[in-house]
Order: sequence, then structure tokens, then C-alpha cells
Amino acid sequence: MGDALSGSVVAALRRIKRDSGVPLAFGGVVLGPRALRLDHFAGDTVGALNGVSVDIGHGLGGKVVAVNRPMVVDDYLKTPRITHRYNTIIAREGLRAMAAAPVIVDRKPVAVLYGALRAADPIGGRTLDVLAMEARAVEQEIVAARIRMEASADRADAAGDSVAAAYARLRVLAATSDDRRLAEELDRITDELTSNPGSAQGFPSLTSREQDVLSLAALGYPNARIAAELGITLETTKGYVKAAMRKLDAATRFEAVVTARRAGLLP
Repeated sequence: MGDALSGSVVAALRRIKRDSGVPLAFGGVVLGPRALRLDHFAGDTVGALNGVSVDIGHGLGGKVVAVNRPMVVDDYLKTPRITHRYNTIIAREGLRAMAAAPVIVDRKPVAVLYGALRAADPIGGRTLDVLAMEARAVEQEIVAARIRMEASADRADAAGDSVAAAYARLRVLAATSDDRRLAEELDRITDELTSNPGSAQGFPSLTSREQDVLSLAALGYPNARIAAELGITLETTKGYVKAAMRKLDAATRFEAVVTARRAGLLP
């Protein structure tokens, strides 16, 4: 979420400066439970704030994260509503009136957006509305990005399952075919599906029959069904499964499948 969040914060700050008229909009991402790091700016700055780590509960941004709601101060340097740990930095930037709004995802602040003036004048309602609107926009963008990532992962998982099923069927056809040339061609195709540099990194090789058995085990087939698919006895199937587990140093069939995939021996 980091890159997506930072990108959304930068875009939001530009809109805050444009739409509210504040000379400086800035913001940062919450880093764990203890700090907010100020990294993003829109407007003129002397650089005093850049990279500052704001402790949660301190200053305006730290207070906003702690209370989980927007806040406004008409004069940052004098207000009793916040601690003044960062007064020197704020004074170097020449900032006085300031407002800040948290970006909240899953009920937790993940970033803070600020709008600041260089005079101790009241922050207008328009600025507050713009800050609140942009904080909600960033929240929506982060949630949308997460949904897209989850959907992409689901599609990748579905595609991987389809490849695994196709691979297993090809292995069965090769193992049970009476046509030698067809069986060799099917073996060549399945080898291409499992070509992976990981297979050369210290992993043991499996026999063709052990790969046949594991390819079906990867689909969740029990030993009896594997035996029926390959036209071999149940005891022979168990022997191949145990041999593959032993070679892959696996305690279970599932672990053997995972290790074989990591080694590039299964798709």
C-alpha cells in the first residue's frame, strides 16, 4: 500500500493548495504506532519540515493521529491545544495558522494532510472542507487500489489452478498413451511448463512417475484416484508418493507439492 498511498497523498496536496488557496499544503504517512513522517509538499518551503518524524500525540499532526479526527489551530506557536515540540521547525518555515486531517483506512490513521498559512489568521471553512474532502478521496483511492490488487491476486490464483490442472491431465495422457511419439511430445510440453531456474538450486530430481503422482496430488486427489487415473495399483501409488516426499524432505503430501513447485518441478 506504501507507493499507492504516497502517490495519492501527493496528488491530494496539490489539489488542496489549488482549491483552498493556502500557500503550503503538506503531508506524511504514518509509520507504525509511533510516528508520522513528513515527506510530501505542495507550495514554497525552506525545507525545515522535510523528513521530520512527528511523534504520535505531539504537535498538530501527532495529535490528529492520536485523536483520529481533524484539528485546526489559529496560531501553531501559541495554541494550548497541542504540544510545542516542533515549534522551532514551524517557526523556521514561517507557519502560523494550520489545519490537519487524518486519512483513515480500516479505522486507523494511515496519513495526515495539512494546510498552512503564514499568518495567525483563522483557517476558513473552505480550507477545512477541502482538507476533509481530499482526506476522504485518498481513503477511497487506497481502498480501490487494495480491491484491484486482491482481484488481480484472485485471477492469478485461478490461472495457476488452471495450469496445474492442465499439467496434470497432460501427465496422465503421457503416462497412459500407447503412442510413443505422442507420449514423448506430451513429456516435452510438460517439461516446458515446469522449466524454472529454481530446479537447479540444490533440489533433487524426481522420476517421471513421481512427477505424475505429485501433479495429481497437487489437485487434491487421494491415492486411490491417482492410482485409477494412472492405471497403477494403490500400493504402487503410495510408494511413489513416499519416494517423492523422501526426496523433497517433506513430512506430508501437501508439503511435497509446495516444495516441488518451489523447485520448478510442478507448475
